[in-house]
Amino acid sequence: MAIVRMNMMNKTKKALTEAGIFSMTARDALGRGKGLVDASLLAGAEKGYEEAIAQLGQSQRLIPKRVLLVVVPDKLVQKTVKTLIQVNRTGKSGDGKIFIMPVMDSVSIRTGINGDGVLDDA
Repeated sequence: MAIVRMNMMNKTKKALTEAGIFSMTARDALGRGKGLVDASLLAGAEKGYEEAIAQLGQSQRLIPKRVLLVVVPDKLVQKTVKTLIQVNRTGKSGDGKIFIMPVMDSVSIRTGINGDGVLDDA
């Protein structure tokens, strides 16, 4: 699962396709990274300080992002991660995150085939 900037989606799709990774799902999302949270404002808001609560509401907006779900066989995980990093890294806050999770199995609803045969095989 990867969370990337909205404006990087076309480049990301193209780069993954060129890497032989064709299957993906994308969803719109709103979020923020840890760099946008001011711990002192949070502490003040928790204590009930109205000034902190007011500032927290103004500075902690959620940013539009895109969540990509890309399921690949184990042999393609590093290639997928490398591709996502290469195309989405700008060096600025908000470039996104990649979460690597195990998948126990996969099944094609249409054919009933399961396992890696359902996934891209570059």
